[in-house]
Amino acid sequence: MNINPLLLTDFYKVGHVFQYPPHTTLVYSNLTPRKSRMSGCDEMVFFGLQYFMKHYLQDYFNREFFSKPKKEVVDSYARCIRTSLGSDLPTYAHIEDLHDLGYLPISIKALPEGATVPMRVPVLTIKNTSPEFYWVTNFLETLMSAVLWQPCTSATIARQYRKLFDHYAEETGTPAEFVQWQGHDFSFRGMSSLESAILSGMGHLLSFTGTDTIPAIDALERYYNADSEKELVGGSVPATEHSVMCSGEKDNEIGTFRRLITEVYPSGIVSIVSDTWDLWKVLTEYMPALKDEIMARNGKIVIRPDSGDPVNIICGDPKAPAGSPQRKGVIKLLSEVFGTTETLKGYRILDSHVGAIYGDSITLERAQKICDRLMDNGFASQCVFGIGSYTYQYNTRDTFGIAMKATYVEIDGNGREIFKDPITDSGEKRSAKGLLNVQSLGGKYKLLDGCTPEVESGGCLQEVFRDGVILKETTLAEIRNRIKA
Repeated sequence: MNINPLLLTDFYKVGHVFQYPPHTTLVYSNLTPRKSRMSGCDEMVFFGLQYFMKHYLQDYFNREFFSKPKKEVVDSYARCIRTSLGSDLPTYAHIEDLHDLGYLPISIKALPEGATVPMRVPVLTIKNTSPEFYWVTNFLETLMSAVLWQPCTSATIARQYRKLFDHYAEETGTPAEFVQWQGHDFSFRGMSSLESAILSGMGHLLSFTGTDTIPAIDALERYYNADSEKELVGGSVPATEHSVMCSGEKDNEIGTFRRLITEVYPSGIVSIVSDTWDLWKVLTEYMPALKDEIMARNGKIVIRPDSGDPVNIICGDPKAPAGSPQRKGVIKLLSEVFGTTETLKGYRILDSHVGAIYGDSITLERAQKICDRLMDNGFASQCVFGIGSYTYQYNTRDTFGIAMKATYVEIDGNGREIFKDPITDSGEKRSAKGLLNVQSLGGKYKLLDGCTPEVESGGCLQEVFRDGVILKETTLAEIRNRIKA
């Protein structure tokens, strides 16, 4: 929808221009993760600002506001206010003045994207650069919060998965290059919107290269200076779905497998969904029967279960009858047919012609249990995980308590530190106060508030946007390197 960008806010914002004290000339705010509700994670990855600046502060505002006739945009704004709030605002001159100015008169200072930031440390500050537009600073809060929380949250979750897989790869001797693909983004269809899928998908690709969210790759090229011709931004493999398998005859499912691996994909990696009817039959009958064709291929056949308890399916169900396929699980059954080699850490890894991926309702906890159980059974970490909306969509802005709050104003030329500290709150909503500075101490970011203007001008928060112009850009490669570091 091509909505007037001045309407991309909450209704209560439209009256704030008249509510600030008379002669207010500056509003200075910050965006901060206040509290982690994710177990075992006390830092948030900062990501998404460059997308927000390019897509909204530049492209969207220029196209839908500044480049349109002033009367058109002011009338559309006034019509919405009048029909929804029941009366006109005292004046719309501030909207007219902003249109006349021709750009957003704000300055944004931020930490580098890809930085891991402790709770209660601001990732950015924002203020107006022209006195009469003091109202613009917090007018942007709704849009900024709505756009930024998802990429920050998904980038943080992806980093947690990467840390988990790196740990088990180190413990069991899994090749490091495999880990890059071990987390695969399956979330597109389950996200709340197309933009949500793109933002989350970009966050995933900061820590991994496997994805089925195609537009996330395009977005990283467009907004983060990536180039798929020169670097691996994201990739996937050919894969079947249940409609493909069902379209073949149930009584000749092995024929579908054979045609796929010898005719359609005679080489390379192909992922085949294998529980359309009987996963255990696939593993105990079809795989042995197709062993010669599979071993003769220059490539890998990836078995994809898609139902059941993921831990028991991959690693075996200890409650199943002894010697049964269910007791052994996918990895052990494949090892019995195709054999294994031993890593330098003494754990078994499947022959390179076969592998497994599981992508139904994966969580960090389930992924850890699978890696643990494989390790206990003598296997290296080697299952690829399809990380879907069950991971990336079951979150909100409150996962890390991300909030934008004003901490400093200037009225009649005098600076005034402001803050909130509700007596009814546990302390989570207590804000910083005054001008802010973020320092890096011992490799950790730390907030200094109540600063002088001179102290505020330094530190790790660097100006990246001023008066409609992006002053400093970063690349996907730089962000990935920050997360690895």
